[in-house]
Amino acid sequence: MGPIPLCVLLPVTILAAAAALAAEENAVDDEYTWPQWKVPLVRKRRTVHLSNPDFSAHLQLELSGTCGIECQRHLPSPSLEDLEQFLSYETVYENGTRTFTSVSVQGLNEVNSWSGNASTSSRHKREVYGMDTRFTIADKQFSTKYPFSTSVKISTGCSGVLVSPKHVLTAAHCIHNGQDYLDGAQKLRVGILKEKSRRGKGSKGRRGRGKGRKRKGDKAKEEAQEKEEAGGRRNRKGKGKIRKSRSRRSAESATPSFRWTEVKKTQVPKGWFKGVSEGLAADYDYAVLELKKAPKVKHMDLGVIPSIKKLPAGRIHFSGFDDDRPGNLVYRFCSVSEESNDLLYQYCDAKPGSSGSGVYIRLKEPGKKKWKRKIIGVFSGHQWVDVNGDGQQQDYNVAVRITPPKYAQICYWVHGDSSECQIA
Repeated sequence: MGPIPLCVLLPVTILAAAAALAAEENAVDDEYTWPQWKVPLVRKRRTVHLSNPDFSAHLQLELSGTCGIECQRHLPSPSLEDLEQFLSYETVYENGTRTFTSVSVQGLNEVNSWSGNASTSSRHKREVYGMDTRFTIADKQFSTKYPFSTSVKISTGCSGVLVSPKHVLTAAHCIHNGQDYLDGAQKLRVGILKEKSRRGKGSKGRRGRGKGRKRKGDKAKEEAQEKEEAGGRRNRKGKGKIRKSRSRRSAESATPSFRWTEVKKTQVPKGWFKGVSEGLAADYDYAVLELKKAPKVKHMDLGVIPSIKKLPAGRIHFSGFDDDRPGNLVYRFCSVSEESNDLLYQYCDAKPGSSGSGVYIRLKEPGKKKWKRKIIGVFSGHQWVDVNGDGQQQDYNVAVRITPPKYAQICYWVHGDSSECQIA
């Protein structure tokens, strides 16, 4: 066979190179895309009434004795029977009554392979590491706009995040200390930051201008996203200059304030209760609150991700109401230092009050170019962790990951129908 003519070889080479480049781009896109997970079905077996709680416990600002990532490596994996026990739950209603619901877990073997990856052994102790990297979101053009508007304050002193029009995800220890419900949990309320103008009721006649401000708010939303990713203050300052050029009345609007909504019922997984899951209790430090009235604020969806460390950016974000900055929303982003199937250790600076915040990341939606934020965990807070199961304690920032079974449970609490919760 003779030599291949250049006029034939060149187009073939170009096509091969283009195909290779397209394949590489698709691989990169896959790394930045939300994976689609088939999750198990969590179904109710039976519900029984229990005696009313005493509501006598007090909120612990720092948890201790937690069996962390290293400690849990020495524990056997829970069986299906164990998992069903851990995912069974108590419900407390606004009138103080309580029920227990046992569940079955179906289709667990059909779930995609889930392997949280223990990573490097680097460690950073918590609350604030050197220079404080938190950002106070004081400007109402940010704090009352998505994604910051999804962050809420719990009346027991914690934070939370809206995961449906009327459901809030928070940390279980903000409601229950493992033995009893907190003294403030019977009359639980959720505070949502709302813009409050000094004009009062007289603003009704200025609807046209109000709509104009709404359109400008869309621009503020984009600037908020840029600030969130860069972590800088430049956009906020720029926004301030724009606001000064507007009408004086608009610039004199009051700072946002909390609008409080009562909680209709609270659901906590049995795995959090003392003596049930033993060393795995930290894995179940989450609870869902159903509000009596939807606050008309955009919520953030739940998501499932197998590994944060393997993401190209590898960063997590969350906002909460830290105690040292009362009345202000505080935002931060950081890298994850270590992860297991159920827990995350991370570098984020935080103070008491931020526990219960929703931990989220941004990835592309499958088949689309649009980026979307989803909640992939709950910030549990500053914890004294039992490192090797020998009683030696070290303090870390800990977050609870949303795994496929937890997603199925939380989704069932929100929708009341497990058939709506088959794909994460």
